Amino acid sequence: MTITVTDVPGRERFEARDDAGALAGVLTYQLTGPIVVYTHTEVESGFADRGVGSALARTAMDDARAKSRTVVPLCPFLSEWLTRHPEYETLVARTTRKIK
Repeated sequence: MTITVTDVPGRERFEARDDAGALAGVLTYQLTGPIVVYTHTEVESGFADRGVGSALARTAMDDARAKSRTVVPLCPFLSEWLTRHPEYETLVARTTRKIK
């Protein structure tokens, strides 16, 4: 099975589809200028544990890099995925505010 991930700007999401065109998962986002907020990743149950979430995450992060965007990963899946992929660390927004 081959998964193809494409950006669908009109729906503010990346879509992963299999060879037959079936929707395997989505990663949603909100875009404001050079900042992209990745809000949610969802993989269809029939595609669980097949790397769909990782394909979505990698494509979204590669897209942000290509477009020189700063990433705010609100999505828990993407946040966890990023801990295992430090090559994207320079794209992620950092806060300087101290929490008391």
